[in-house]
Amino acid sequence: MDKDTSLPNYNHSITIVERKSILVTGVKKIESFDDEEFLMETVMGYLVLKGSDMELLKLDTMQGNVSIKGLLKSFAYVDDGVKKDKDNTFIGRLFK
Repeated sequence: MDKDTSLPNYNHSITIVERKSILVTGVKKIESFDDEEFLMETVMGYLVLKGSDMELLKLDTMQGNVSIKGLLKSFAYVDDGVKKDKDNTFIGRLFK
């Protein structure tokens, strides 16, 4: 039984405190982010967080944890094969 040990076995969760503090676990990679949107690949698929004044506080690549502050307005999972293009919007990807 060969096991791929290159990636840790992450659990995935999202913790939101008063829509101002977000902790996401099980993050494989952050594809892109700015003060209004974060797109990250998690062990459960791609996750988009939308809000305002969003700021990356902490990125722990060994554990797969991401801490974000700012006003969270929405979050959604998108298909595993969908990646963020700088010219595409989240709404545009939903209606493909």
